[in-house]
Amino acid sequence: MNLVLGNRITVSINDIAFGGEGVARHEDFVVFIPFVTLGELVEAEITEVKKSFARAKLVQVIQASPERVAAQCPYFGTCGGCQYQHIDYQAQIRIKHKQIADLFQRIGGIDPGLVLPVISCPKPYGYRNRIMIRSQWDKFKQGLNIGFVRHDCGLVVDIEGCKIAEPALNDQILHVRANPPPKGGIKVVLRIKPEGWEVPPDSFFQNNFFLLPKLVEVVGDRLKAAGSRHLIDLYCGVGFFGIELAGQVESFVGVEYDRMAIRSAQKNAATRQIRNGEFLAGPSEEMLPGLMSRFKPEATTVLIDPPRKGCQPQMLETLRSMRPAQVIYVSCHPATMARDLNILCAEGVFEIAQVSPLDMFPQTAHVECVADLRVGKGLG
Repeated sequence: MNLVLGNRITVSINDIAFGGEGVARHEDFVVFIPFVTLGELVEAEITEVKKSFARAKLVQVIQASPERVAAQCPYFGTCGGCQYQHIDYQAQIRIKHKQIADLFQRIGGIDPGLVLPVISCPKPYGYRNRIMIRSQWDKFKQGLNIGFVRHDCGLVVDIEGCKIAEPALNDQILHVRANPPPKGGIKVVLRIKPEGWEVPPDSFFQNNFFLLPKLVEVVGDRLKAAGSRHLIDLYCGVGFFGIELAGQVESFVGVEYDRMAIRSAQKNAATRQIRNGEFLAGPSEEMLPGLMSRFKPEATTVLIDPPRKGCQPQMLETLRSMRPAQVIYVSCHPATMARDLNILCAEGVFEIAQVSPLDMFPQTAHVECVADLRVGKGLG
């Protein structure tokens, strides 16, 4: 293998890796190339060589896939926000399904047949209700760049709009540009508040309102299928899932470390006259044992929607030892989710009923998944 930096190679793209890069082989050596799609013949320039793989940048598409489309955003290919604008949306859905099934099988030992088709978003552009704008001093133009981090380095690309953001956020981008921060390095979070929900400025809420009803429907259907009477909603944020699912259970408890979010959850429940639940502030992994002792495990579902890093080992061990009838795991990071599912299902303690992916993040490599786990017979 004679790949060196700067070499140009002509290769065929035979897969799309999780994260969005195309996978090619040059003399049996794996090369990752962004902004390509399946079946394409491309010319690429080597930018990095490791022991077992190389990376390259796209120079030209020699033979395009019929699924290649024109990107809607003028910053696509420079901005690091999107990876798939050059791919037809239905092809994106198929690519994401294969990626999730392969990832879950490789990391979690999960049967790919348990991964359902990806539920598409009714609005593939203009869907994000929250973005983070960064500012950085550009010494060459002697002014601020205001926008997003480039895909290939830590520099900020200057933007005037974002095609995947809701129109109201693009108005806010123009406002930030007209009233820039006093110096570089400052991050500005732009957000559209969900109608009817109180959400503190720094608290989490799903960033796609258009597919959110379907996410609630999927989680609600899995809860109904298990027939649980009690729900423990961990990492509950402002109480979204607990409140939306309150009518399906006799009682529920939401737990969140963010005390401001808990106060908002309590107000959100009161506004909707939800009286069969409560919200508690504290670390989910520390509060779970006490909460599990309040309910019969065979009548309880534990819903977890952790940060991208996944669950703490203490959380997973508590679930394995206390064995609720059902665990519903919601995650925007399939790799850490697969890792955690592998731990939960070890020795047959839990069994996966199904995994439902939802494309909450069109044009990007990210995807939301809902896994339904049922208590097994292992270690009983």
